[in-house]
Amino acid sequence: MEPWLAAHLPVLDLALDAVRAVQRASARAGRRGTARDLAPPDPARLAAALASDRVFALDGRPVSGFAPLSGFFASADGWVRTHANYPHHRSRLTTLAGLPDDVGRAAFARRLAELPGQELEDRAADAGAIVARVRTEEEWRASPAGRAAACGPLVRTGRRADEPTGRRRRAPGATARRPPTDLPRGDVPLAGVRVLDLTRVIAGPVATRTLALLGADVLRVDPPDPAEIEWQHLDTGQGKRSTVLDLRDPHGRRTAQDLLDTADVLVTGYRPGAVEALGLRVPTGVVTGRVSAWGDTGPWAGRRGFDSIVQAASGIALLEGQDGTPGALPAQALDHASGYLLAAGIVDALALRDDGPGHDVSVSLARTATWLLDLPGRDPRHPAAAVPHRAEAFAGAAGETVTHGRVTTARPALPGYDDYARPAHPWGVDAPVWGAATPQDPRSI
Repeated sequence: MEPWLAAHLPVLDLALDAVRAVQRASARAGRRGTARDLAPPDPARLAAALASDRVFALDGRPVSGFAPLSGFFASADGWVRTHANYPHHRSRLTTLAGLPDDVGRAAFARRLAELPGQELEDRAADAGAIVARVRTEEEWRASPAGRAAACGPLVRTGRRADEPTGRRRRAPGATARRPPTDLPRGDVPLAGVRVLDLTRVIAGPVATRTLALLGADVLRVDPPDPAEIEWQHLDTGQGKRSTVLDLRDPHGRRTAQDLLDTADVLVTGYRPGAVEALGLRVPTGVVTGRVSAWGDTGPWAGRRGFDSIVQAASGIALLEGQDGTPGALPAQALDHASGYLLAAGIVDALALRDDGPGHDVSVSLARTATWLLDLPGRDPRHPAAAVPHRAEAFAGAAGETVTHGRVTTARPALPGYDDYARPAHPWGVDAPVWGAATPQDPRSI
């Protein structure tokens, strides 16, 4: 058998368990176990889905998953990991280091080597930049943030104490919401369910892409600035539509609220309190799903973070490195696993709805990291991880990837789904309404 997702830590087991959680939730929502709900995930397809940034291609060319100022850097007393893929994060990082915004990686590395890692991490948190000191597993588990990340279930669920909000408004041109417990039976358990997607990067988009795969109408809403990274959206935007609204503008906020008033699910990737700060009101009965880096409790609850940053802080990077030099998992497995877990929790919450308050579902990358660290089956002498090959550049090609027009992406990880109903199409081109057709054939990209 190929060493799919081979690593010191049992990444393949993590991925299998997360996808099986979606299968089980889908079977429960459909009121019966179909063949696709019961089939075991294919390890090669699963590896391609989790390492999607490595098999993704635009016009036949691979992409670089990280910007020049993202990655591991030696500090004065150890290692740190930075994240600067978005322009605003890069600017905050260069300002923090006292360097011009156009600084190159070599000069940036020389500057970071002069500064203590803990100082960099603390100052970055205050400045809204993203830096994590690379810790050992033992350091992380003993820290207040690490202890908080180890507490509670993988998927937190709860019923909100919703106050009655009166009659729900209906967005222009929208039909009424599906009755709360009237989910369809069979192979498309989320048909007719509306999902408002306010997420970016990987974990949240993977969750909403999975809901779309199960039949939901998913509308992703982004602010106009910063624009989403093109390839990143094409890699996780299958099955959805994508629109741009400025929620700080009264008109954009009103449009978003109209959409939310007729949605069944709201999925966010914002830190705690951010949605409320934007002025959005979650109506009674709506299921909310949220992914965060560090969870809702502990001293890091309000901090920014990404998969690579959580790996660095939690001890995973040192476990996956060699001779004290940090390394990384063969995929951004914390993101992908968290996304599938969140999707599973949302599907279950939808099946439990009634006419009362809504349900909240949340996951965090740090809690998923602790799950991975706790799994049995470590292999410090593991072989190099196998990476699936890209299929030939035409639609319908066999294998773990599929190509539509200019874009090659991984096939769905869930068994029984050979492809997504609609390939991803360019970011932000759709109207902010439910159920609208895309303005162009997405396969012509």
